[in-house]
Amino acid sequence: MKLTRHNGRSGKNGVYNPKHNDRRFDIANNEHIDEDRANQNVYWDCYQGFHFPKDQEQEDRIVYSFEQIERAFYSERYDDFCEGQHERNRKTGHSNRDRTTEDLRLDKKTCPEESLIQIGTMEKSVSPAVLAEIAAEFFEEFDRRFGEHIHILDWSLHLDEATPHINERHVFDCENRYGEIAPQQEKALEVLGFDLPNPDQKPGKLNNRKMTFDAACRAMLFDICKQHGLHLDQEPEYGGRAYLEKQDYILMKQKEKLADQEQQIEAKEAELEEITIRISDTESFVEEIANVAYEKAVEAITDTVREEVRNEDFEIIADTRESLFRNFHFTPDAAQTIEAVFSEVMNRFKGMTQHISERLTSIFRSPKKKSEIKEPVKESIRDRLARSQRRADEANARRRAERGLPPRRRQQNMDL
Repeated sequence: MKLTRHNGRSGKNGVYNPKHNDRRFDIANNEHIDEDRANQNVYWDCYQGFHFPKDQEQEDRIVYSFEQIERAFYSERYDDFCEGQHERNRKTGHSNRDRTTEDLRLDKKTCPEESLIQIGTMEKSVSPAVLAEIAAEFFEEFDRRFGEHIHILDWSLHLDEATPHINERHVFDCENRYGEIAPQQEKALEVLGFDLPNPDQKPGKLNNRKMTFDAACRAMLFDICKQHGLHLDQEPEYGGRAYLEKQDYILMKQKEKLADQEQQIEAKEAELEEITIRISDTESFVEEIANVAYEKAVEAITDTVREEVRNEDFEIIADTRESLFRNFHFTPDAAQTIEAVFSEVMNRFKGMTQHISERLTSIFRSPKKKSEIKEPVKESIRDRLARSQRRADEANARRRAERGLPPRRRQQNMDL
């Protein structure tokens, strides 16, 4: 046989309703519940202790529902926390954040957690008496070990469905930094000494103290079952979620993987959106890049022209000087005079090359010429941006198509 312990707080219809557990609803139209066997159920809560369906029929006895019990517990235990939070909200101007104890009871993060305990299946299971014994011992040990910060509110032994099972509800709490008792699961487990499954890694969905706690509870249940002579199948610990059936676990992991991939896609698209917004004024961006390219081009052209003109002219002057001294003989005074003339000519040509550079720069910087040079540059930049954007959009579309997601409408921030 197999031991099952499922935990949860909410489903598609919101947080779990304790009315299902104490049968405070019309069971006549529920095909999963045998109305004739409903009177055999056993109920327990933290205020009234054990009671049975027949107790509700006695006129001289008031039996409070599980919902009333849980509402009273939350009011009694967490009222100081709510009042303290209201005062802090008032001081910071956030009274809109005020919550009542009833809000806490109905919030999926602070509502009671529900556990289902079952041994066997509808084909073969332990007797109700053995299941009740095992559950009673488990709850007693549970309270002894964790009762300071994890409180069992109520539980029910259901014998009116296909397989005998127990629904139990509990709440985690501990003192906050203001000295108030508040419902908080992870902090309560930390105070109780539960570590992360992987202490060297960051806490997260697949690395939290609740996983360690659930594994400890499962081990407790197996030990108690062994003491009752039961030898149950034990599936391997799947990532700390041992209470799940193997197929349930596989499905859960597939869903988590899909969710992670979708988040990665969304993150990439958000990153693209951020880049797009960053250059939302495309024309200004293009103008800025074109200006930089233009300035660099003008500098390169004038430097090149100046260098070429200077080199060419200097070579002509140097060749003329060499030819004179090679073909003619001059007296020292004449040679000195000729050297002085050539030196003056060289200096004059240096000034001319500077003048040429200044003239070229003035021509290039005329509005008309500047526009003629920049426009092809701007068109090239626009084309490059458009091609990059198209490639990014196509890549995002392929990733979403692979995941079976519809195409994502992207806000157009760039008029390319």
